[in-house]
Amino acid sequence: MLSKFAIQTVFAVIGLFVSSSLAIALANDADLPAQSTQKQPASSQTDSAKSSAKSTDAGNVKIPKLYEVEQQMIQQTNSQRAKYGLPPLLVDQSLEKTARTHTIWMTNNRTLQHSTDNIGENIAMGQRTTDEAVSDWMASPGHRANILNTSYKRTGVAAYRTPDGTIYWCQQFLP
Repeated sequence: MLSKFAIQTVFAVIGLFVSSSLAIALANDADLPAQSTQKQPASSQTDSAKSSAKSTDAGNVKIPKLYEVEQQMIQQTNSQRAKYGLPPLLVDQSLEKTARTHTIWMTNNRTLQHSTDNIGENIAMGQRTTDEAVSDWMASPGHRANILNTSYKRTGVAAYRTPDGTIYWCQQFLP
């Protein structure tokens, strides 16, 4: 059985197949310390990952299914924006896909590196919870500026865990 803190998963994102030899785990936390879990069979990983995702529909705009950790990142980011009288960021399907793809790349390569896309971006590594990641970004002038940028209206977020438990985080922003 998978722990509450991590869902091991091997799946395709935007046509990118992540092989079982590069197993990554969705960093699914409820603001509790992240813990490694043993690798589960691919079918169990996929079924568990799918069941934890939730989708919404805003009019005619299709919003991607979000995992709990992604929902938490967006909620906490928007909470910070609300403190400064800023409107919430909306989830953008394209940004969600690029944030996931880039976070998978960082996780598999065990490197913290910004994407080459022309977007606003916050990345982090090693924080154990969404609260810790967003708090660290708010404590950093450059990251804080991205979160509180009044021209940004859309976002995509992701968090993935290496088999040893290190979590990589990514937020991307566009007007």
